[in-house]
Amino acid sequence: MGFADDHLIPLVDEGLGNSAYLVDLGDGRALAVDTSRDLRALRTAAERRGLSVAYAADTHLHADFLTGALQLAADDGATVLASAAGHRAFPHTALTDGDETDLGGLTLRALATPGHTDEHLSFLLLDGARELGVFTGGSLIVGSAARTDLLGPERADELARAQYHSLRRLAQLPDATAVWPTHGAGSFCSAPPGAERTTTIGAQKQTNPLLAAPDEHTFVRRLLSSLGSYPAYFDRLGEINQRGPAVLGAAPALAALSAAETRRLLGQGAQIIDIRSVTDFAHGHVPGAISIPLRDQFATWLGWLLPDDTPIVFVSSPGQDLAELTWQALKIGYERLAGHLNMTAWQADGGKQQTIDLLTADRIAERQVLDVRQRAEHVAGHIADAVHIELGDLAGHAGHADEAPAGAVVACGHGERAMTAASLLARAGHHGLAVLDGGPGDWAKATGRTLEEGA
Repeated sequence: MGFADDHLIPLVDEGLGNSAYLVDLGDGRALAVDTSRDLRALRTAAERRGLSVAYAADTHLHADFLTGALQLAADDGATVLASAAGHRAFPHTALTDGDETDLGGLTLRALATPGHTDEHLSFLLLDGARELGVFTGGSLIVGSAARTDLLGPERADELARAQYHSLRRLAQLPDATAVWPTHGAGSFCSAPPGAERTTTIGAQKQTNPLLAAPDEHTFVRRLLSSLGSYPAYFDRLGEINQRGPAVLGAAPALAALSAAETRRLLGQGAQIIDIRSVTDFAHGHVPGAISIPLRDQFATWLGWLLPDDTPIVFVSSPGQDLAELTWQALKIGYERLAGHLNMTAWQADGGKQQTIDLLTADRIAERQVLDVRQRAEHVAGHIADAVHIELGDLAGHAGHADEAPAGAVVACGHGERAMTAASLLARAGHHGLAVLDGGPGDWAKATGRTLEEGA
């Protein structure tokens, strides 16, 4: 058994595609790396081992979640470790390149690895002179490196060049050194698909196409050409993490609302988000509601589609996990949670309902298809003659909503994003919409036709 097997506990957030880490220091204390504000998994792992978090390290100013370091400082007395170049406005140990922190037997050495952000650090974990592993955050990740355009497209090339030098610095570590990245498959911070979330320096030198780039120009071209769109909320969380998110006394309980209270809140500018299943939403929903089914990716789409200063009423079904809903919202900075309305209460009060047709692949005939998946998904294979508008663009640009074909069948991979898109279009005044129950693969199987590839 190696160090990672005995002492390292990865904490994977499947929805955001990220990994945090809890390191058992062997004396009842622990190091936490890149933890989000949702500390439930970390608390469970720490309690199982009887650990108290003594150190909370952040590799960079995160754009995709609010840091949990301040909460750990408040609850456990943890020392926050972060880059001095981040100019964080709360108590922390400000580290520069080469600074070391004695963890009590192990040592954590800060390595300046800018690129994903200006102030990015990697943390090399040492046992004496032996390199156990390196927490690489958004620098070297499995099969790639994290995106460099989060500080604006005008800086993407400059930061990609910084990323080039950071990856080559990390590649100088011994081949056996474990690599523990934060961003992984499913992250909009630009990780390729794949099951592996950790790796080694040696493995990346053999397989990572960016490390195989023969020169800086090729590296930059490869990295920048791989960048897709990213959620709108990424543009505001870095500043909040620099300022420091509010420490929570407890997760706020989500109040139950009556139909009358819901109408009053809507009159005051609240927005309704329906977290029920695609099928339930199709069969009947509150007019104007946006469908975002509660699943692992809920936070991503909430943050992409709604501003964080809008009061939100959630429509739920009996038995849905409201604690999960609350934490997904809180970890990306959504705190104006007005309450939840059970759909049965709305129906019992005689509230109006709208429906959207949910069609199987054999029923869409020759209707125009609107594909709302990410560009890479569409290019890999789509229904013939489908119009393509990414869901994020559909929500963020009214002109794109106007480009949506009238009476379209909206499609994605399985139906969740398609129903979200259809609800947005319906709210914008589109009529006669339907949603494909399934995805392009189901259409190809039902019709015997081949999916088209390319843009």
